[in-house]
Amino acid sequence: MVRMVVAALVGVVVAAVLVAGGGARAQLMEGFYEHSCPQAEKIVKDYVKKHIPHAPSVAATLLRTHFHDCFVRVRASVVLSSSSCVPARRARGRVVADADGGQCASVYLQGCDASVLLNATGGNEAERDAAPNLTLRSFGFIDRIKALVEKECPGVVSCADILALSARDSVGVIGGPFWSVPTGRRDGTVSMKQEALDQIPAPTMNFTDLLQSFRNKSLDLPDLVWLSGAHTIGIAHCNSFTERLYNFTGRGGPEDADPSLDPAYAANLRRTKCKTPTDNTTIVEMDPGSFLTFDLGYYRGVLKRRGLFQSDAALITDATAKADILSVVNGPPEVFFQVFARSMVRMGAIEVKTGSEGEIRKHCALVNKH
Repeated sequence: MVRMVVAALVGVVVAAVLVAGGGARAQLMEGFYEHSCPQAEKIVKDYVKKHIPHAPSVAATLLRTHFHDCFVRVRASVVLSSSSCVPARRARGRVVADADGGQCASVYLQGCDASVLLNATGGNEAERDAAPNLTLRSFGFIDRIKALVEKECPGVVSCADILALSARDSVGVIGGPFWSVPTGRRDGTVSMKQEALDQIPAPTMNFTDLLQSFRNKSLDLPDLVWLSGAHTIGIAHCNSFTERLYNFTGRGGPEDADPSLDPAYAANLRRTKCKTPTDNTTIVEMDPGSFLTFDLGYYRGVLKRRGLFQSDAALITDATAKADILSVVNGPPEVFFQVFARSMVRMGAIEVKTGSEGEIRKHCALVNKH
């Protein structure tokens, strides 16, 4: 019953996204493949339900892959000869004329377009080769689903939609929230390592930088707070936060720990997990004790100053963000589920390609040959 109520509430958000988004967003719709590939969503869900129970940690990497995909390649316009320019967000990456008759050039826009799944080509490294993506383990999982869908409906269902659907379904399998996924995304044809490095929020960011990163994608402060909640099923390698344990100011040594990290927790991490400053293989749970359960444990840890990343700690340096966390942390998990679902719907609509834009890849790791 709770899941039905949450789904209904998120449905209102979906409708708002479809109507208010304009452009490509307006072309996303629930049941997009109802006639062209009616079994598509069932194929995705059935595969996820079969395999995630045997490898529940994959839910986190699918969710992270979807997030990293959506956050790359939303750019601003470049004015060639004009006093004003239509923003690239609305120009959709084409050269357009402004009100003064001048020309505005904008870089091609890509949000949730499965560009993170593409292999490097011609000696050019792709998004998946960037440091934030080197620990993603979902590529083979998505490839196997894509093969099943292609067998059913060749050339119809995009890798971008398969990624969005599998992320949602995997979270549901481990007991997390359900959200509506409007479909109709098309796949991008460009993937650049540097863009992933430049645009995926870093674990060392402070609150100001984090919020700006989200606002660059038309997301807001609540989206930052609730999407960070995905860390409840997250894991991290020591090298992503080791400076907080050993070298926060540059002096070096255990006494040079980040003062915003609970000292007892930091000592425990140094003793039992990240035993040296150079450890780049040990994995640490971001929500110790329940990292396979989608719950409120992550937020409780952040409030106790036990978030692994500086970006986790940053959430309670802003009064509004901290108040949002406090508003849900002692309540039923369904409240968190609802706001997380709302933000996932918004994130999944970031500058998508639809209609005739992009392509429907035959293989998620490769651009089609034309």
